[in-house]
Amino acid sequence: QVQMVESGGDLVQSGGSLRLSCTVTGIVFANYAMGWFRQVPGKEREGLSLITGSGSITYYADSVKGRFTISRNNDRDTVYLRLDRLSPEDTAIYYCAAGIYNYQDPFNRVNFAYWGQGTQVTVSA
Repeated sequence: QVQMVESGGDLVQSGGSLRLSCTVTGIVFANYAMGWFRQVPGKEREGLSLITGSGSITYYADSVKGRFTISRNNDRDTVYLRLDRLSPEDTAIYYCAAGIYNYQDPFNRVNFAYWGQGTQVTVSA
């Protein structure tokens, strides 16, 4: 059984930083690309960042490029997302996902077989 547990979400002031973690069990972690997404109620789930299984390739949405940093530790079966210079517009539930790297459409949800339950990030003005 695959389990994906996100943590690190919190209430933070505008301009602040957070580091989200997602620990995975039940799969061979290093064989999977890992992605981070977020969703605001009433809106589509937005792809933010992706990292390949080896960590050699990372990819970012334009909305977070230069502010968010993805990394992974395959010895700990964990993927991270560092969020810097946060603004209220970053308030959302953040999800991690495990799947494949599709360079033509990296954030297509069909690429991801497994999803976490999400962690809430709230940024106050």
